[in-house]
Order: sequence, then structure tokens, then C-alpha cells
Amino acid sequence: QVNLMESGGGSVQAGESLRLSCRYSGYISSVYCLAWFRQTPGQDREGVAALRLRTSSSETTLYTDTVKGRFTISQDAAWSTLYLQMNNLQPNDTGVYTCAAGRNPYCRAWDSAMETFGEGTQVTVSS
Repeated sequence: QVNLMESGGGSVQAGESLRLSCRYSGYISSVYCLAWFRQTPGQDREGVAALRLRTSSSETTLYTDTVKGRFTISQDAAWSTLYLQMNNLQPNDTGVYTCAAGRNPYCRAWDSAMETFGEGTQVTVSS
């Protein structure tokens, strides 16, 4: 079992930045993919960014098109915290952001195959 806990959400103005954190623990040796999702009321949960673990590939990060160049997913060297650095935030970035863990190698089908989700943290961006 993997435990996930997000923090770092808040309310900002358009153009500002936030960094989300997700502390993870438990049976992490079985996890091959970590990701961030977001959801707004009435909308399906959307995959935002994913991080491939335990891979020799030089391409370890994946992003949905709407955040490329603005968001960066990373983890700390101790493999205990996942981050999402969000720059130049826009009102349509508003939502509940949730981190997720999955056993899917190379983050295959990461937008649908993740198995464990945290509770989420609210991000609100006003214009």
C-alpha cells in the first residue's frame, strides 16, 4: 500500500506561481509511475504531469499539452516527496490537484492506469 498526502495549494493571481508537494510512503518499491491530476466541478479528472521511475530512459517526464513549458514535475533525492512547480498560472488551471501512484512501467496509460490517489489540494487562480 502506498500513502500519498498533498500540500501547497492556495489562491493566487494569474501569472503567479505555486509549488505543490506530495509526501509518499509505504510500499514504494512497487511504484513505477508518479503523477499529478486535477479536477474541477463537473469535469473529469485530468492528468497534468507524470514522472517515470526506475527507467534508464532520458525522458522521464510527461505533460499534458496545456501545461507544457509552465509546469515541472520532480521528486526529491530521498524519494519521499513529489513536486509540481507551476509557473504563469492561469484561471483555467484552477482545480483540486491530486497526486497518484501506479505500477505501470514507463507510465504507460498514466492518465487512466494509476491506482492510488491522495486527497487533493485546492488551487484557485483568479484573473
